[in-house]
Amino acid sequence: MPDAAINLRDKLARFSEHWSPRVVAEMNDYQFKLVRIQGEFVWHSHADTDEVFIVLDGEMTLQFRDREVRLSAGEMYVVPLGVEHRPVAARECCVMLVEPKGVVNTGEAGGAYTAPNDVWV
Repeated sequence: MPDAAINLRDKLARFSEHWSPRVVAEMNDYQFKLVRIQGEFVWHSHADTDEVFIVLDGEMTLQFRDREVRLSAGEMYVVPLGVEHRPVAARECCVMLVEPKGVVNTGEAGGAYTAPNDVWV
């Protein structure tokens, strides 16, 4: 058991890359990841899991093929498994993701935004 609380601001200050999630904690088979986003991500889905977006700082939009959900700091949204989506942020936005260990950030879409798994900060 860790001896200290996890300071999310401190963890975010340790990296500046966009679309590169960093693990800060694990619970059972789930990981808590911090990510800095800016611009448009790729359209993708996760066939086997839901995905949680918790906005820590800034604003973002989750685009779906038929609608959009806007999120601001202090808000969260659960994208259901299998639903195609694309995160977008006009300015840098800091987000916590909660998802099972081993989930590929780009789902089946792949491409240049695919980040390695299990990178801790």
